[in-house]
Amino acid sequence: MEALYLHQFFILAAAMFIALLSPGPDFAMIVKQSITYGKRSSIFTSIGIGLGISVHIIYSILGIGLIISKSIILFNIIKYLGAAYLIYLGIQSLKSKGIKLDNKDKSTNKEISDLKSFTSGFLCNALNPKATLFFLSMFTVVININTPLYIQSLYGLFCILATTVWFIFVSLILSHSKVRNFFSKFGVWFDRTVGFVLIGLGLKVAFSK
Repeated sequence: MEALYLHQFFILAAAMFIALLSPGPDFAMIVKQSITYGKRSSIFTSIGIGLGISVHIIYSILGIGLIISKSIILFNIIKYLGAAYLIYLGIQSLKSKGIKLDNKDKSTNKEISDLKSFTSGFLCNALNPKATLFFLSMFTVVININTPLYIQSLYGLFCILATTVWFIFVSLILSHSKVRNFFSKFGVWFDRTVGFVLIGLGLKVAFSK
């Protein structure tokens, strides 16, 4: 039985690694937070994204995920909520006046609370249909239904930690002063680009089948 659990874990870990490397709403969110607000905000956003996965883990373990996968109405509700949130974030970026870095301390003149940064990351992942589909497939196809609850919980904890660590790593790179100075030269155009990307992702989610 232990061999079975290891087999499940390696498949889950490999799939998780590929999912983290593929660009999506979470990555777009981290790029925006890192460049616009800096390292601290982006780290709190990363933690929010990581803990947002707990939502998918909980309903998958409880079996609600199976119900969602069988109910077009429930899944569409999640899908449209996620799409609406991404489009909202995109519109906010389009309305932005760009970022400006102070030459003395290289810090952004924008401020955002730790709670808001965390909440943005949490909602971005919790309402992400891509994450919903990923964990539904993992917990219904890869992970055996007879796998003990504590083993499934460990799988979930791994996913949360892996996601959090990965996006904190990305945050540290993107929030580096040289990287931020590079992006600050584009000012408002950077926010416009991120805005269009987020809106595009939102529309893609809304019209996906």
